[in-house]
Amino acid sequence: MLFAMIFGGLIGYAIGRFPGLLVGAALGAFLFQRAKSRLIGKIQGLQTNFIESVFAVMGALCKADGVVTRDEIELAETVFVRFRLNEDQKTIAREAFNRGKSPDFDLDAELNQFLRSSGRQPALLQMFLQVQVSAVAADGEVHPAEHDMLVRVARGLGLPESQVDQLEAMLRGAHAGRAGGNQNYSSGQQIDDAYKVLGVSPSASDADIKRTYRKLMSENHPDKMAGRGMPESMREMAEERTGEISHAYDVIKEARKQAS
Repeated sequence: MLFAMIFGGLIGYAIGRFPGLLVGAALGAFLFQRAKSRLIGKIQGLQTNFIESVFAVMGALCKADGVVTRDEIELAETVFVRFRLNEDQKTIAREAFNRGKSPDFDLDAELNQFLRSSGRQPALLQMFLQVQVSAVAADGEVHPAEHDMLVRVARGLGLPESQVDQLEAMLRGAHAGRAGGNQNYSSGQQIDDAYKVLGVSPSASDADIKRTYRKLMSENHPDKMAGRGMPESMREMAEERTGEISHAYDVIKEARKQAS
């Protein structure tokens, strides 16, 4: 704002000396506040659209097997708490979840609407898909029917099926870590999942892997995600995502170091 006042004041001074300085500074401040209000309004609109579409699709996913159980409804409530939604946002989320459960819900239309409102920003689309994967696999496992539905969502967002594999791999790693080590989660699977998390082939060079890692960390930085319209309450999930990306990179580096 100070820059806008100074800039406007200098232009005003060049035109009308001291009176012009005052008018220019005031005009600069006014225009700055107007632009700021528009930006805030746009971000708030994006956040509302994000919440509506996320929970509408979540409702459809929960009904993928033909019925929405009490556990799935409680899961949605848990997500409300995790994302620290305020009361207005909870109301929006509940209404959207119920809309997604309805027989006439048009999943493809909902995904197309989110594509338009998000500006097709890759990081936002990936975060949207991550929420869905986390919601249907709170126990650390994605069942076949759920996987098929998630693939449909990914395709509707213009994302490759590999994105679902990437997020499922990320979920397995996080769940194993929280469980203090899963006996069925071998080191070999951990390494395979690490490559999936970064979306690179095991045959990729060290330089390519490092480049991909840095790109993913930059794209998924929580501050950048918030600026693109992701609700601030979902920052924790964005931080978890960057944490899993970083962990996957460390796993790959260590595996290659031991193999050399």
